[in-house]
Amino acid sequence: MIDLRLLRNDPDRVRDSQKARGDDPALVDALLAADEARRLAVTAADTLRGEQKLVSQSVKKASPQERPATLERAKALAGAVKEAEASQAEAEAALRAAHLAVPNVVQGAPPGGEQDYVVLEQVGEIPTYDFPVRDHLDVGTIVKAIDTERGAKVSGSRFAFLTGPGALLELALVNLAMARAVEAGFVPMIAPALVRPEAMEGTGFLGAHAAEVYKLESDDLYLVGTSEVPLAAYHSGEVLDALPKRYAGFSSCFRREAGSHGKDTRGIIRVHQFDKVEMFSYVAPEDAEAEHQRLLAHEKDFLTALELPFRVIDVAAGDLGSSAARKYDCEAWLPSQERWLELTSTSNCTDFQARRLQVRAKGAGPVATLNGTLCAIGRTIAVLLEVHQRADGSVHVPAALQPYLGRTEILPA
Repeated sequence: MIDLRLLRNDPDRVRDSQKARGDDPALVDALLAADEARRLAVTAADTLRGEQKLVSQSVKKASPQERPATLERAKALAGAVKEAEASQAEAEAALRAAHLAVPNVVQGAPPGGEQDYVVLEQVGEIPTYDFPVRDHLDVGTIVKAIDTERGAKVSGSRFAFLTGPGALLELALVNLAMARAVEAGFVPMIAPALVRPEAMEGTGFLGAHAAEVYKLESDDLYLVGTSEVPLAAYHSGEVLDALPKRYAGFSSCFRREAGSHGKDTRGIIRVHQFDKVEMFSYVAPEDAEAEHQRLLAHEKDFLTALELPFRVIDVAAGDLGSSAARKYDCEAWLPSQERWLELTSTSNCTDFQARRLQVRAKGAGPVATLNGTLCAIGRTIAVLLEVHQRADGSVHVPAALQPYLGRTEILPA
């Protein structure tokens, strides 16, 4: 949730943020009205409760002649207080609904939609090959690392088995990512893949992205699309004694991929189930921007260690999730499609999620939360197989990954 003090003091800034996102600025006016209505309802209820208290005290002092009228007045006030408290409850519910409808205030992101990102830098050269380039599924089939046919047979479309070297490659990537995260000061976590509605709502995933979320109706639990969700809710309702707190969470992730029909349906680029190592930070609000750069640097270092060419983009406001004030994506080169493919992203959510989840620092207000993907395993495997493929069907293993995989190359089966 945005800070209501910001809304009251500078509503134009919130309206400008809505416009930059391509969202309706009228939501800001609706929130202002709901905030004012709630404050009026609280004042009315408090006034009546104060009056009721005075009248109740006067009953004891009233003379026999005054007592009937005083009791009647007390009875009338009790009814009025009950009605005022009901009105206050309705106003608070309306305020919460209006509050939840307004996304985080954009901070520095370029305006516009999905195609209006700004390229900040490119790292590494786009590779060239002296043989016909295969896509990752063809390479994965040659080395027996990916089996999508049996994945579809067992679970349906957009599921796959990682087999043999593919399974070992996933474990190697997880171990490399976790080792680097621990070295950087992150606490390793194995996070739950099922969470309560409060965790999903608190992180902003039940808004525009609700259609992509799997829900277990009979248990009232959601399958997470990223371990950002359980890591953000890990300290919900708590007062943190010390900052920063940094976690690196591993979990399986699940997405319906609603609205993505026909996009990257071949292979393991866009699937319903995948695994990920996610960084998550709790910091003081004034340190959030520096922490954002820190997370981005970890992502860049990891992709560089995998010997992958990539670029960094500043995501446009209209392509931000509701919780993010700013987001950077790292996109690696996908040779078979001759395009850039998002592998990691990092978002500065300022104090937006912490307000929803009621996480604050001792002696201070809500903290800032930030997230960053260190390794999206499936997509990273796809890019590794394509970028490091050889003419004979074998695959070069980057030096940083060799100690974890136990080999320098993956050979055709």
